[in-house]
Amino acid sequence: MLKRLIQVSNNLKMKHKLLISYVLVVMVPVLIVGLAVTAYFRQQALNNAIEQTINNVDKIKSQTATLLRVPTDISNILMFNKDLEKIVNTRYESVMELTRAYLAYKDFQEYKRQYREIAGIRFYSTNPTLINNLEIIPVDQQTKDSYWYQKALTSTSIGWFYIPNKEDNPVHKLSLVRKVPFPEYRTEGVLMIGINQDELNELLRQEPFETLITDEQGYIVAAKNTELVGQTLNQLDFGIDLQNQVKGTLEADFQGEPSNIVIDELNPSSSINSLKVISVFATKNIVKDANKISLIGMSFMILVLVIALLLVYIISFLTSNRLLRLSRHLNKLALGDLNVTSRIDGNDEIGQLSRQFNYMVKSINDLMTQVVETSEQNTQLEIAQKEIKLKMMASQINPHFLFNALESIRMKAHIQGEAEIANIVRLLGKLMRKSLEIGSGKTTLKAELEMVRSYLEIQKFRYGDRLAFVIDIHPEVEKISIPPLIIQPLVENAIVHGLENKEGTVRVNISIYPMDEVIQVHVKDDGAGITPERLGDVMQFICGPEEQEKSRIGLRNVHQRLTLTYGEPHGLQIKSVYGEGTEVSFTLPAGGNQHV
Repeated sequence: MLKRLIQVSNNLKMKHKLLISYVLVVMVPVLIVGLAVTAYFRQQALNNAIEQTINNVDKIKSQTATLLRVPTDISNILMFNKDLEKIVNTRYESVMELTRAYLAYKDFQEYKRQYREIAGIRFYSTNPTLINNLEIIPVDQQTKDSYWYQKALTSTSIGWFYIPNKEDNPVHKLSLVRKVPFPEYRTEGVLMIGINQDELNELLRQEPFETLITDEQGYIVAAKNTELVGQTLNQLDFGIDLQNQVKGTLEADFQGEPSNIVIDELNPSSSINSLKVISVFATKNIVKDANKISLIGMSFMILVLVIALLLVYIISFLTSNRLLRLSRHLNKLALGDLNVTSRIDGNDEIGQLSRQFNYMVKSINDLMTQVVETSEQNTQLEIAQKEIKLKMMASQINPHFLFNALESIRMKAHIQGEAEIANIVRLLGKLMRKSLEIGSGKTTLKAELEMVRSYLEIQKFRYGDRLAFVIDIHPEVEKISIPPLIIQPLVENAIVHGLENKEGTVRVNISIYPMDEVIQVHVKDDGAGITPERLGDVMQFICGPEEQEKSRIGLRNVHQRLTLTYGEPHGLQIKSVYGEGTEVSFTLPAGGNQHV
């Protein structure tokens, strides 16, 4: 399969390859990324809306629970109200007696006046001598058959119901309903406290999305759109049974539009049933801005891609046309036309090929007219090269001969009692052998410092008391591997530029020790030092592009090898005070690991 693709690719023309490559490498990935980003922004907008809705629903639950606590507390008080107990259980002989009792009982009106959350209070009693005064109401058959009344009689706990009755003075509000037993009279009644509808609706009025509160029968007891109050969930066009849905988030069509619905339950204190809080938002309203931005972005992206495709086509056409002209010239040359000349302009690769083609044709003509002369020159050149090679071989010095000669000199000096000269010759031989043995491999800090010590001893012999040195290396780091000739150029630089430019004794201190997961290497001298301007030039040279300053080539080489091996943080650091000395330092990874 891969071979087939390669073959098909090789058979395509250059401009077709460029166009297909652009489509596959640029257009398709960009469009895929654009669609993915669009989907991501759309989903983020939905998630943010859902999260906001959930927070709003929680807030509504908290506020509603606070509002319902007032009628709950009132019902708890009325459960043990002796005046209420007496008035609803007394058998009245006349209407006058009943009227006086009604006028004397003001508790219901006082609670309604004191608490704005209360729309009204009713008490339903089975006492047949009572008369309906819109507060204390004798129970009729319609009331006995109602769902809320029967539900209330099952427990003394609180029930919350929307009362859609058809009485002369209907309730049509969310109401607290609970049974009030009177053990002393062996009777019972049902207390109803209606909630102020405006207070409930006010909780939802500021919500950004359509929000409802429903009871257990599905009646809407409060809504942002107040026209929905009193309707049931089945009357609304949700397409699903929300009444039996548990707490959570779901997707459905509301009034013909895809929507997200957040459902939560509110369980008031001491209640036998719960209320549902439902918040609905249309998906298109949430993702409208994200879709608009995505559409603008995709349109701009497609426009840019089309313009780029046009430019790629033009460039591919011009490129393939120039290659075709060069191919025609090559065909003429292949047929023997040595006077052909390519006139393809430009400084790109095709223009260079065109000029090289002309150079090639000219060279062929020159070669054909000068074949005899060239053959003779080649013969003479071959003879000259052999002579040069012979001279070079004769002038080469065998390193073993050099080492043996130095050893002979050392032994001669030793025999004659010149111990110092013998030691210096030994160190020189050791230094030269180490230098010749170093290849492209690694060495250790210990081996590097042995070479540095040999170098310093030789320089000590040369300068005498003018040079003093100290080498201090921590035993833990002696076996760490490093590139060869890293420290020796720094020491050499300290002596050349520090000692030779200052009178008196110059001290060179070399210290190597571990610190904070790296190995610190310091080469410090108290020589002539460097001026700030010169120090800036040195740092620019060793860190910048290659130049022709030979005096600092060793530092540049060391810095480049350190940064290439271990990374930029491990390059050379130079501190200097003019007239006081210079310190060159660098760091190594604690394990000697190379930079990847």
